[in-house]
Amino acid sequence: MNGGTVETDYLVVGAGAMAMAFVDTLLTESDASVLMTDRRHRPGGHWNDAYSFVRLHQPSAWYGVASRELSTGIKDEVGLNAGMYGLASGAEVLAHFDQVMQQRFLPSGRVQWLPMSEYSTGPRGERRVTSLTSGEMKQVFVRRKLVDATLARTEVPATHPPKYRVAPEVRCVPLNRLPEIARPYAACTVVGSGKTGMDACLWLLENGVPPSRIRWVMPRDAWFLDRANFQPGLDRFEHNMRYLANQFDSLAEAGSVAELFERLEANGSLMRIDPKVAPTAFRCAVLSRGELAALQGIRDIVRLGRVRAVEPGRLVLEQGTLAADADTLYVDCSASAIQIQPDVPIFEAARIHLLTIRFCQPLFSAAAIAWVESHVEDLAEKNALCSVVPNPEHPIDWIRMWQVTLANLARWRRNPAMGDWLARCRLNANAVLMRGVDPGDEARMALVRANGPKSAAAAAKIPALLAASGHSPKQASTACLRP
Repeated sequence: MNGGTVETDYLVVGAGAMAMAFVDTLLTESDASVLMTDRRHRPGGHWNDAYSFVRLHQPSAWYGVASRELSTGIKDEVGLNAGMYGLASGAEVLAHFDQVMQQRFLPSGRVQWLPMSEYSTGPRGERRVTSLTSGEMKQVFVRRKLVDATLARTEVPATHPPKYRVAPEVRCVPLNRLPEIARPYAACTVVGSGKTGMDACLWLLENGVPPSRIRWVMPRDAWFLDRANFQPGLDRFEHNMRYLANQFDSLAEAGSVAELFERLEANGSLMRIDPKVAPTAFRCAVLSRGELAALQGIRDIVRLGRVRAVEPGRLVLEQGTLAADADTLYVDCSASAIQIQPDVPIFEAARIHLLTIRFCQPLFSAAAIAWVESHVEDLAEKNALCSVVPNPEHPIDWIRMWQVTLANLARWRRNPAMGDWLARCRLNANAVLMRGVDPGDEARMALVRANGPKSAAAAAKIPALLAASGHSPKQASTACLRP
């Protein structure tokens, strides 16, 4: 069924969080028109599939789109996040993106929105968008670039079945189903140690399941970031400056990777579940000290590799088999939220790849990419300003991420126009942390200035740390959406 043709400056494939942040800044910084398409019925990407009790792990002060605040500016007074700014719920995040679409993008007259549609290419490379409900196909003529916003490929348990065999007699559910529990179980086993695994454990604890009845299958221990180090506000300014300085000093002064992580843990930059177990993962997950203490109350932690099969009365893992209570509820959290990024540049002649260009800040990255696209003409200069920061998987990636982030920051500082934008951008965590600081406050400005040489010393030391560790540059898959 042919629905005719449509023209646009930019065709954005995907309407997840990064796509929304990109288009929002593009509208502000240019006069471009945009066509957005997604297989889902509303913007927000994987947030549409996430569990009902999901919350941001980071402050919402720098999440969402640049033109609209998401944060309420209210601190939690009770619970495991007490004393820190509230964490936006999944419903609030989805409402934020929907309001941006309905109240900013569409009224601008420059954005066309095709939900419930699939992008494809024809035999001669023509670009097509086909409705999943009507079957109507539109051919799209793109005057400037296609923007691939599908590369994050975020997985959530609701959309990805368990990566192990589950016997029919066994009760195994994604964590989305936890609020549907209708009776107590003798035991609960959470499979997966990432963000969803932590959220499942915390949900069970907060809803009355004793720690003694929870088993946590943890294939890999991880390093975590402390949420207390990411709190905006003048009352936290000195703490935030010390946090940055601690990281830079640790990089500059450590004689080895092992010593680096010892220093980072000692100064509070990183945390782990068990101080006796060396983490083998880092995924940018953020916890409060209260959440960490609650998780440490779970004593039955299984470190025997990944689950191979769940059978009545036993759990089969890569490195052994364990007996299990026959009346066990298994909670699947094995989906991998963070994927290896494709090995492609951000900018090509007729294409933009939305990838991360700053340490653990994908939405800011998308906005910065839109700013560069709007204000920089030369392709080589664009890519120099937007070197790809690798998605993290192993602890060594903490160093690699800082290496590229610091290099990008140095280039941004040499571009006065970009510097002005960075100082105003709501998604820029550094700008948010500087809110309300009086430029005439010599004591605070001295802390800011002191971190400049510290970051330079850290950047200079990173190559030696990586070389001494025997790690080569991170390799990535080259799979990505192509016309």
